[in-house]
Parts: sequence; structure tokens; C-alpha cells
Amino acid sequence: MTTSETAREITGSTAAEIVESVRGLVERGRLAPGEQLPSVRSLADRLGLNRNTVVSAYRLLGQAGLVVTRGRAGTHVAGLASVPEEGYAADSVLRDVATGNPDPTLVPGIERALATLSSRPVMYGERVIDAGLEGLAREWLLPDVGAEGEARLTVTGGAFDAVERLLAQALTRDDAVALEDPCFLATLRTVRLAGYRPVPVPVDAEGMTVEGLRAALEQGVRAVVCTPRAQNPTGASLSEARAAELRALLVDHPYVLVIEDDHFSRLSRRPFRTIVGPDHRRWALVRSVSKFLGPDMSLAITATDPGTAERLALRLSPGTTWVSHVLQRLAHALLTDADALATIERAAAHYGARNAAFAGLLAERGIDVPGSDGLSLWVPVAAPAREVAERLMRRGWLARPGDEFAIDDAEGSRHLRLTVHHLDDDAAELLADDLAAASSA
Repeated sequence: MTTSETAREITGSTAAEIVESVRGLVERGRLAPGEQLPSVRSLADRLGLNRNTVVSAYRLLGQAGLVVTRGRAGTHVAGLASVPEEGYAADSVLRDVATGNPDPTLVPGIERALATLSSRPVMYGERVIDAGLEGLAREWLLPDVGAEGEARLTVTGGAFDAVERLLAQALTRDDAVALEDPCFLATLRTVRLAGYRPVPVPVDAEGMTVEGLRAALEQGVRAVVCTPRAQNPTGASLSEARAAELRALLVDHPYVLVIEDDHFSRLSRRPFRTIVGPDHRRWALVRSVSKFLGPDMSLAITATDPGTAERLALRLSPGTTWVSHVLQRLAHALLTDADALATIERAAAHYGARNAAFAGLLAERGIDVPGSDGLSLWVPVAAPAREVAERLMRRGWLARPGDEFAIDDAEGSRHLRLTVHHLDDDAAELLADDLAAASSA
């Protein structure tokens, strides 16, 4: 793409004036996403300025998210990157195995719990976290953080709200963040929309790799987002050996913010293993209720070090951005109800059994799916994933290609993420047959 005629309208005698000129052209629609700006040399020569002035202007524009620099390809007007989202495909006639959703029949009902809630209204200035939920959270999180005396608790509107706020209090635009690759869709979306720079860390059967994290730390990442178990989409969980290696690696980086997103917690069949060592200074453990109480229960508990807690609290000021205490009390009522807990236990057993059964069907057809945890399976395919997904569409299935979870999908994925726990035995057999045929076609 060459520089447009409109881009040649950029004016200014200082970096700030150049920034305002470009901003004005973008706001008026004169410069569209993707359009190339003049090179530093050509703009400096045309405006009669030192090149460092233009370099400074372009850097400020990049920090503001208005432009992106693509090396030798030049500087371009930024646009919002499209990131796939979880959920059902609207108006599809295909059988959906791409959803990533829990089974609605295994989400505890709220009717009885609602009747037990306190009717006391909550006023401005009260504590962000409800007393009953805080007591439960201490039992649920603090034994796993290794710093019970120093840990602080808060509540957010779900795991992604927690991750977004945690990153926002620690980073500025264009800061580097280490993310698992392939990555959870919502985490990748959060990082990209905020203008942070995702640095991929490969994931294998034991979780985030040591060499991958070492390379990310050498690139100067200021935060790491890790899924200790049931990593989405791969289903991988940290082994004790891998967790120990990652803790040892982070010893020399105590001020890098480490966020552990333990989204599958109460449904997981794997032990929780942390990558946060006892002397690490900036950390957070996030546990949401969405996978077992339902996505509409948008609530998460976060345990953090005191400093991170103080900064996070500034973004959760009582009376303005708190999480509804009615919702908090409902979550507490459900998580202390024997019937609701029994339903959660049945759900955990169901997901594990149905996924294992489908993996067995695939093994019979020559497709080896590593043991995993979570709502979905990460299925290797013999052909490019998008091609296999298209073939499955022609057979009546909607599947999710692994490319959608890749931080850099230039090479193309050879995996599908399939949600199969809702299929009965006949449907599972049919999908396994169709997948084997589509993968080898």
C-alpha cells in the first residue's frame, strides 16, 4: 500500500502538532484504518523538520493506539483487530461443537438460594466485597497463594474484568504481556483492545513452557497471564515439575506481574499448582464462578499481594464500580448449599467422562488426543484446521479451528477445539466418523 494523497495533508512544526494533525484526519474519516503514513524521512523533508521530531510524533501516535508500525512496511493507521468470541453461533443450522459453554442442565438453579438472601440494602462507601463471600473466599483461595498473611481479596465482574483491571493498573499502552499460545479468546481480546503487546509463550502437555517464558522475559514483558489448569483451548494443566521450573525462572523477575487465571477451579480434576514463588512481589490469583454457576453469574474473586490490591482498589471504588452485593450474596448462598455443590460435582464428573469417552472414540480412529481438563478438547488434525472445519461444515458440524486462538496464526493451526460434552453417544460416534474423514480428506 502506498501513501495516500490525504496522508500528504499532515502538517505541523512540532511532534505535538503532527499528532494533532493526524488525529484530526483520522477523526474526520479522511484517513481510514490501514492507510499508510509518509515515511519519517519524507515527512521530515516535506515539513522542514528534524527526523527525530517525526519519530517522536509517530511514537506518540503509536502509544495512543492511532497507528501501528510494521517495520519496513511502514506506519499505518490502526484499526480494531477482529478477535473471535466464545458462545453459540447465532442462526446456524449446523450442529454446534464450537461453543465452549457449560451444560445449562448442570448449572445450579438459583430459586431457593434467592429466597435466603439478606434484604439489607448496601450504601455508598461500604466494603467492596460482601462479608459472607469474603469469608468463603478466604477458605477457597488463601491456602493456594502461599502468603495468607499478606494476601488481599477483592471481587470483580468476572475473570476478564479482573484481568483487564489488573493489567491496567500495572501497564501502559504498548507494554509487553506474556500470553499462552494458543490463548484463551477473551484474554487475547482484552490485551489487544487495551493496546498491549502480546508475546506468545508456547503451551505443551504440561502447560506454559519454560523456554517460552524465558524468551518472553528476555523481551521485557511486564506481566504474565498463566492458566494453571484446564488451559483454554488446550486443556493442559501444569505439572509439579513444570510449575517448579517456572517459579525458579521468575525468581530473577520479582516485579513482573503474574496473573493466574484459575477459571475451571471447582470443576477441575487436577491439583492447583502455582508459578508464583514465596518471594515474588506482584501477583494475582483469579477464580471466577462462571464455569460452574453459569456465565450470567459474572463474578470473580481475586487474591493479590498488598500493593497490587491497593492499586486494584482504586479502580473498584465503592459506590461507583463495585460488583452488586445481591450477586455476591447469591454466589455465597449457592456455594454453601449442599444441593448446589452436588450439582457442581456432577458437572465436573460429566465433563471429564464425556470428554474422555470422545477422546477414546477418536483414538479408535487413529486420532490421539492428549489427556486434558476443561469443557472442550484440543484435537489434532492431519490437514490445516480451517480446511478441516470447512469439510465438517459440509457434514453438518460447526467446529472451531485452532487458528482463532493463535497469537500469530501465520503458519496456520493443525488443531480444532471441540465442545462435545452435550452430545449423546450416537452423535459422538457420528462426529468422530466425520472428523476422521474430514481430517484425512
